[in-house]
Amino acid sequence: MSVVGIEYYVLLSAAVFTIGMFGVLTRRNALMFLMSVELMLNAANINLVAFALLHGTLSGQVFALFVMALAAAEVAVGIGIILSLRRTHGSIDVKQAASMRW
Repeated sequence: MSVVGIEYYVLLSAAVFTIGMFGVLTRRNALMFLMSVELMLNAANINLVAFALLHGTLSGQVFALFVMALAAAEVAVGIGIILSLRRTHGSIDVKQAASMRW
């Protein structure tokens, strides 16, 4: 049975985080923005679990569960904001909402 080294997990996590960061910086659609943030949180989860595996503890898995709970709450609030944005402005474009004046 072959063992996967920690560097592969870190490389995968860096790639997923980079894709998420690219999505956050370039997308104007609020749903794509939320999906990109989820990718970045999942990259952090990969690192947490990989380093917990390296050290032989379960603390990384526990922290990953907390991050997943945080991500679920973030999605619930984010979807509510997106629905409100769509209802009031007819679009979910974040540029349009950011340029509004009170």
